[in-house]
Formats: sequence, C-alpha cells, structure tokens
Amino acid sequence: MKKEDSILMASDMNDYFNKKKSESGGFKKSSGGSGSGGNGPKGPNMPNIDFNFGGGKAGLMYFIIAVVLMLVIAKPFTIIEEGQRGILSTNGKYQDQALLPGLHFIIPVIQKVYVVDTKVRIINYASRIEATSNNSGIVTKPAITVLDKRGLPVNIELTVQYRLNSQFAAQTISNWGFSWEDKIISPVVRDVVRNVVGKYEAESLPQERNTIANAIENRIRESVSGLKNSPAVLQSVQLREIVLPQKVKEQIERVQLAKQEVQRAEQEVQRAKQEALKRAAEARGVAEKARIEAQGKADAVTIEAQAKAKANLLISKSLTTKLLQLEQIKVQGKFNEALQTNKDAKIFLTPGGSTPNIWVDMKDPQKRSSAR
Repeated sequence: MKKEDSILMASDMNDYFNKKKSESGGFKKSSGGSGSGGNGPKGPNMPNIDFNFGGGKAGLMYFIIAVVLMLVIAKPFTIIEEGQRGILSTNGKYQDQALLPGLHFIIPVIQKVYVVDTKVRIINYASRIEATSNNSGIVTKPAITVLDKRGLPVNIELTVQYRLNSQFAAQTISNWGFSWEDKIISPVVRDVVRNVVGKYEAESLPQERNTIANAIENRIRESVSGLKNSPAVLQSVQLREIVLPQKVKEQIERVQLAKQEVQRAEQEVQRAKQEALKRAAEARGVAEKARIEAQGKADAVTIEAQAKAKANLLISKSLTTKLLQLEQIKVQGKFNEALQTNKDAKIFLTPGGSTPNIWVDMKDPQKRSSAR
C-alpha cells in the first residue's frame, strides 16, 4: 500500500473515532462484572488514542497534494508551440479547427491532442541516400527513375520544399492521416516528373533543362493546390540533376566533339575568307593606287599639252605681219653680225622670207658634211 493511501485511511479512522467519542463522552473501560451499575471493581483505564495527526490543516494539505498528483498524472492540459498545430480528438473524433499555439486544457481520458508540424519540410530525391533525422524536417528518398521517349532510363534528382496548410490541418489529418506526406507529395511528384520527362529524348534533356524544370514545378503546384482543402502549401521545386545512362553520355560527348570539329572547320573557312578578302582588298588598293598615279600623270600631260596649246593659241593670236617682219629684221641683223666673224658660214632663207633662217657653220666638218 502506498504512503498516500495509508495517510488517507488513517485520516478516515481518525474522523470515525472522534465522532464516536463525541457521542459517548469518551472511551472508558467498563467495570468488571456483568452489572450495569458499574459497582464492580475498577480496572485500568484504556489509553486515549488520537488519530487526528495534527488536526484539520494537515488533512487539507494532504488533499491538496493528492489533487496536484492527480493533475500531474492525468495532465489535463497541453502546450502547442510556434510552427505547430494541435489536432483535438474527443472520443476518437477530430475537431474541425486545429488548436493554435498556446496553452489548452482538455478532459483527461476523453480528449487527446495530436501535435503536427507546420514548418517547412524538404524532400530530397537523390541517387545517393544520406541519413537524416526526422526532427530536422529533411527527408531523403531515391532519385526518380523515368523512361524517356525511346524507353531509356533516366534518373531525376530534385528537391521539394513544402509545409502543411495550417488552416486545414485538422481536415488534412482527418482525411489523409498522419502519413499525409507519403500519400500526397511523393506520389504527385513522381507522377508529374514521369509525365514531363517522358516526352523528351534523353539526348535533348540537358538542352531543355530550364523548360523541364518550369513544367515540373508548375504541374506539381497545380496538382497539390487542386486537392480538396489544399492540404499542403508548395514552396518550391528545384531540379538539381539529370543523370543520363552511360551510353547516352558517350553519344552526347561524340556529338559535342563533332560539333566542335564542324565549328572549328567553319572558323577556318571564315578565316580563309577573311584572308582572301584582305588580299583582294590589298590588290584593289595597289591597282587603285597605280590607276590614280597613271591618271595623275596623264592628267598632268593633258594639262601641260592644254597649257601649251593654249599658249600657242595665244601666241598665234598675238602674231601680226609687222611683228613677224620686225622679228625677221632682228634675226637678219644677228646673221649679219655673225658673218663678219665667220665668213664661211652660210645662211639659208626659208621660203617666203619667214623667220628664222637656217644658219650653217661651214668650219665644222660634221656640219659641213651634213649640210651637203
């Protein structure tokens, strides 16, 4: 028997004996013999036993202690922290509205509170499984295997961030249970990824990465938000890696190398074209330079000829008969002076007496022979 039960029993006995004592005026040992007069020899009196244990104050204290112990054991209250909601169950039936953070009193045995987390949670779909704690809110699951348009297996690694919709937390737990994540998030993510990626060929997935990532996030968001009472709020979906089969990787590498070779050949052709254009431009420059120089010389000759012709024209226009006669007289005078010093010289007059006349020095044998 527990100490508390013994104390309560002793208190009850104490109350009983006090009641009897007040009724009979105390407990006394009756005199010997069977008579009722009490004239028999007196025996020793029975000792007065006090079961009060300190009076009524001690009993009240014991009562308070018992109540406190009952409250501690039964725990008729619960505390909901921030980032959590409480699902109140009364006789197995969930209340429609979740309990907000704070202190809440419940009826022990009849009512029970289930605490659910409404903070952001993360699911990592990865090829390499890493151990994580459930309390951290991060769960790692295998990468999603998808068959491409031709049936080749492709692994998709992504991260999904979501949280329980606190407004409809009670309805979500009532409809989906406490394993609602495995029933809502994971099936939707895997189904959407397979439908989106399955439309492409494995070789084209790296080039279409951004388009695929946007399509996956939009369709997952539509699927989750389209459920009744919007059980979850999707934060983000991040496409981390597209793991291709080894044969596809090798084929992509060969295609990339071929493209690089084609680009290199095109660059060489472009470089050769540029060199040819450069040489042609230089040749055109040299030819243009020569043409310009020739043109300059021709223009110079033309200008000079035109100048001479113009000068001759001016001279011819300025010549008159009297001016010619005057010039002839001047030349004739010079010839006369020359004949005075060189008597062997000969003078040939041009027909019509035009000026100048021809002078031949006969002393020079070469001139003399040519004159003959």
